[in-house]
Amino acid sequence: MDLPISPPVAPMLAKAVKTMPRGDLYYEPKFDGFRCVVFRDGDDVVLSSRGEKPLTRYFPELVETVKAELPERCVIDGEVIIRRGSRLDFDALSQRIHPAESRVRLLAEQTPASFVAFDVLALGDETCFETPFKERRALLERALAKARPPVHLSPITDSFEVATRWFDEFEGAGLDGVVAKSADLPYAPDKRLMFKVKHERTADCVVAGFRWHKSGPIVGSLLLGLFDGDGALRHVGVAASFTMKRREELVAELEPYRMSDVSGHPWSAWASQGEADRMPGAVSRWTGKKDLSWVALRPELVCEVAYEHMEGDRFRHTARFRRWRTDRTPESCTYEQLEVPVEFDLDQILT
Repeated sequence: MDLPISPPVAPMLAKAVKTMPRGDLYYEPKFDGFRCVVFRDGDDVVLSSRGEKPLTRYFPELVETVKAELPERCVIDGEVIIRRGSRLDFDALSQRIHPAESRVRLLAEQTPASFVAFDVLALGDETCFETPFKERRALLERALAKARPPVHLSPITDSFEVATRWFDEFEGAGLDGVVAKSADLPYAPDKRLMFKVKHERTADCVVAGFRWHKSGPIVGSLLLGLFDGDGALRHVGVAASFTMKRREELVAELEPYRMSDVSGHPWSAWASQGEADRMPGAVSRWTGKKDLSWVALRPELVCEVAYEHMEGDRFRHTARFRRWRTDRTPESCTYEQLEVPVEFDLDQILT
């Protein structure tokens, strides 16, 4: 591969802010997918992840798409996404990371991926690192002028009002916020020079277990549950934002609720119900052999957590512990408390 930039390259990152920033900024929707820097030199294509790991083998259909739709020699930053109906489907996207070649090929046919481009690092023999973002965007638009789906150019606006509307509306299509970039911003790999505004909500959850911290006998994360319409307690994610001192304190706080016999725990029978991939102790394709064993607690504690959004029936990202809710009963912690965004058609964003 003979490009002015060699893979891998750590993509430029965004710093989280609580409110939409104003100024000489450009705003883009924040797509919920896999960050991906695409390198193309003729028939040679490399897809590189945010962590600079290769994604190429997992998305063979995108390799062919890149050859057909992107410039002959380029390095382009963007997001790999999968859509399901009118919205993004991160669960389907995460399923694409699979060790078996046969499974990768099957999923490429069943749940084909798309690529949303939003920045350019190199075109031909020229690098664009020092080129201001406003000019890079113009270069990207010209480079992708004839590109067809499943390659898309990210929408962009310099209007604060439009960006605010996007923030409110696009969540209904599975997007998770807005990214803001200065017009004169150079491309700085692995630097948090952009801004991101993401949705944050709170929910009251049952604490039905915990995992030990990797450093020793202190609490690493709390396992959270919500009751569904049938009265079953579903595992919805974890809360893990604690100081080391607080992790030590939690050991004593949780001790009275620990169960020596888990046969009566609401999650003990999940495996027999064919839901092993949803069990708190299931092996993750992302963590490999990482120890995901957990300690069962009587499901009597309730805590308030902050979360960004749901992916199916689970929190999309790690939730953040806010406080204990001694005034709430576990039975009151249901999915009905969660705010559901108004649906929005993804086609209206991508076109």
